[in-house]
Parts: sequence; structure tokens; C-alpha cells
Amino acid sequence: MEYIYAALLLHKSGKEINEENLKNVVSAAGINVDESKVKAVVASLKNVDIDKELEKPIALSSSQEQTKEEKKEEPKPKEEKKEAAAEGLAALFG
Repeated sequence: MEYIYAALLLHKSGKEINEENLKNVVSAAGINVDESKVKAVVASLKNVDIDKELEKPIALSSSQEQTKEEKKEEPKPKEEKKEAAAEGLAALFG
């Protein structure tokens, strides 16, 4: 992940994303440079318009979407519990 962050930092500062610059940023952060990761990141970003990619909305994975749906359903059981408790108290004083 640190190599992607370094590439984004280079992009933001207007510097070319090449092996030398990426190594310099990663090593400046105190991280041991892995040559294969540097080469892989530079190669994978070679023909990518980073600004265009950053504008795209991020697609949620199915597990994240499922989690969002579950969160929406959570308040309903809590309301039912309150109603059931209120009915139980009404029966006591009834």
C-alpha cells in the first residue's frame, strides 16, 4: 500500500512516477525498498490517467453492500423490543 501512496504523492506534487522517484519517496518514509514492488507499481501505472481514475466512484464489494443493508435493518428490531416491553408493563398495571 505504501507504494501506491508514494505514487499518489508523486502525482499530487506533479512529479513523474518512475522507479527512481518512487524509491526515493518510499525510502524517505523509512521503509525498505522492494525493487519488485517498485517495478510493478510503475509498470501498472504506466498508461493510467490517475486524475480520471480518482474521479470515478468507488464500487462497494458485495460484502460491503450486504453490511450496509444489515445496518439499515438494525433499528427495526430495537423498536419492536421497546414496544414489547411497553406492552408487558401495561399488562402489569392493566
